[in-house]
Amino acid sequence: MEQFDRIDLAILRTLQNDAKLTTKELATAVHLTPTPVFERLKRLERQGVIKKYVAVLDAQKLNRAFVVFCSVKLSRMNHDIALDFTRRIHEIPEVTECYNISGDFDYLLKINVQDMAQYQQILLDKLGTIESLGSLKSSFVMDEVKHCYGISL
Repeated sequence: MEQFDRIDLAILRTLQNDAKLTTKELATAVHLTPTPVFERLKRLERQGVIKKYVAVLDAQKLNRAFVVFCSVKLSRMNHDIALDFTRRIHEIPEVTECYNISGDFDYLLKINVQDMAQYQQILLDKLGTIESLGSLKSSFVMDEVKHCYGISL
């Protein structure tokens, strides 16, 4: 694992809170001049520590606040079936996250939709067409208690 000094970690913490900062603003926040901060940023990007910069959207205002966690069990599992499943999941834009998990299920999907009717349509028209799908369990989010976009550093 890469070793990061306190300045690298300060840069990463600051960017997790506001990735829209200019290099000058970021330098001020971490108590450095812009040139070394710029060089550190480029190094962190090259190393893949910073994957990309994104805007966090308000799902409620975009009418996509109905959140479902869908646990999926495949009828059987092998390398080709797993590749086909993940390829098909990538084609469903409403699936915003997908994890291969251990336990009673094989995958956990996070799905953002408008309402129950749209979720049902996705089940019937998209997920239901995946031949390897054995069973699924839906859990509907009633309230978001905590949501962090960053990781603890």
